[in-house]
Amino acid sequence: MLTILRQCLTRLLGFFALPGGIGVMLLAASGAAHAVPSFSRQTGSECAACHMGSYGLNLTPYGIRFKAGGYVDSDGKGLKIPLAVQLIGENVNPKTGSTRTRLSEADLYVAGKFADQVGGMARVSRRDDGSTVNTTFENLDLRFVQDLKVTDKDTLVGLSFNNSPGVQDPIAILPARGFTVPSTDGTLLNPASTRRLANRVLGTSVYGLHDGSWYGELGTYRSMSVSAQDRLGFDPADDPGKLSGTSYWRLAYMKDLKTQFFSVGLVGLNTKRQLNRSGPADDIKDLGVDLSYQYLGSREHMLQLRYVNILERRKYGSTPASPFVPGLVANATGRSRDQSLAMTYVYQQSYDITVARMIGTAADDAVRFLPYGRPDTTSTLVLVSWVPFGKEDSWAAPWANVRLSAGWFKFSKFNGSATDIFGTNAGSGAPLTNAKDLDQFSLSLRTAF
Repeated sequence: MLTILRQCLTRLLGFFALPGGIGVMLLAASGAAHAVPSFSRQTGSECAACHMGSYGLNLTPYGIRFKAGGYVDSDGKGLKIPLAVQLIGENVNPKTGSTRTRLSEADLYVAGKFADQVGGMARVSRRDDGSTVNTTFENLDLRFVQDLKVTDKDTLVGLSFNNSPGVQDPIAILPARGFTVPSTDGTLLNPASTRRLANRVLGTSVYGLHDGSWYGELGTYRSMSVSAQDRLGFDPADDPGKLSGTSYWRLAYMKDLKTQFFSVGLVGLNTKRQLNRSGPADDIKDLGVDLSYQYLGSREHMLQLRYVNILERRKYGSTPASPFVPGLVANATGRSRDQSLAMTYVYQQSYDITVARMIGTAADDAVRFLPYGRPDTTSTLVLVSWVPFGKEDSWAAPWANVRLSAGWFKFSKFNGSATDIFGTNAGSGAPLTNAKDLDQFSLSLRTAF
């Protein structure tokens, strides 16, 4: 099946990459989920019902309920095919290096209602990063849901089968569905981490939403085999290792005040991990807190504030010696922290601006983190977009979805330093790379149908 999908997406990329074609562009600066047109066709609602802005990013209270409800809400009008296609192009202008213009991604979504109580979504992506083209299977979230009454309150109980911790979260602000934090040593819940879990594990969780306000979830994960990761398009060299005794939990309180919405949540992930699938295991514990606030008003002016702070504590199974300093060994314990603070403003469901600050830090370790003994990275994103269709009463919904964006991505620190981030040292005569040399400006165009 994956082979067939790969062939289809290869043809799509080939068709839209014709010489002399109009440049189409995207800044892939966050892991935020965009609207999927098959959901709009299924519910009979425009994309702006579930997302702030048309063909938008952040979920509204209705979008949160739709996701928690297993993606099964429908207008009941005829057969709806749960398929959608998305095309992404970009023009990337890095501070150093050459400018690139290309169709960078073609996605096929299987997303929608499969039976009365069964729904879900998954994505097959064909990506061109300028040097290689690769097909991956991502963002699986298959659900079974049941409505109950508990203490005379409506209670939704569900089961999620997914491949990324946090991708199933209905509030959709955790790193798997919110802002990833660029890092050379991030937490397990961060899809930008080295040896990340995202899309390389399989897990099952049970969750409940009580009275539309209290959300709880408990589940477990195991890593896919190296051969399975390879078949799904992921580099075996980035295998996250063997997991055992893994638990994932989530607790959140949310309140829909019609014109406003807020949520506060906790998330945790505990596991023992053998990076090379043998030998001593690292004991890893993640604990995070997240806050969000939305002002929706009459939908002419909308605002969202989001903050996520995830701390990871590690007890390493081994303490390797430094290859450079005799007698120096790695620390037996460590910690890593990922933080993101973001603000999004949307005007008339068509114009939006997002400003985000992302910080990744870790405890000093002169052996594990070369060359400076710390992997700290600090970056800032400014993203401005225009979305002409998909708003309330739009004549083109749900078939016409276009998002044109301009993004500025800047680094003030990378790999523990603002200057000479790879430790090449000016005295050696080698060229230096500073954090700001990683900055880039991008134009992007995203469309889906």
